[in-house]
Amino acid sequence: QVQVVESGGGLVQPGGSLRLSCTAPGFTLPDYTIGWFLQAPGKEREGVSCISPSDGSTYYADSVRGRFTISRDNAKKTVYLQMNSLKPEDTAVYYCAAAGAPTVQALCVRNYTLSFWGQGTQVTVSS
Repeated sequence: QVQVVESGGGLVQPGGSLRLSCTAPGFTLPDYTIGWFLQAPGKEREGVSCISPSDGSTYYADSVRGRFTISRDNAKKTVYLQMNSLKPEDTAVYYCAAAGAPTVQALCVRNYTLSFWGQGTQVTVSS
């Protein structure tokens, strides 16, 4: 069954904005730390932003801090990534994943084992 579904990607001009959505229809969202990731072929995943199920604490990669904002709506079982001031180097496939990680750092930085992940959504920033 589908556990995580991403949406919201697309083509946008530099300086524009997108909002990615990650919906978790198959499990209880508050039980999991949720993250957005990039992954290149043959390389380990890179954490873009993660959010805690307990206290709402967040993590942001240095490259996106101040431009992206992660938020969580447990009632809608959805995590959002608001992407502002987009740059061409932000172009990538963004994946949403969930894990029972104790901290956002464990998931986004320490390569914590994932429980669920989506198929990704393409973000293209180009003029």
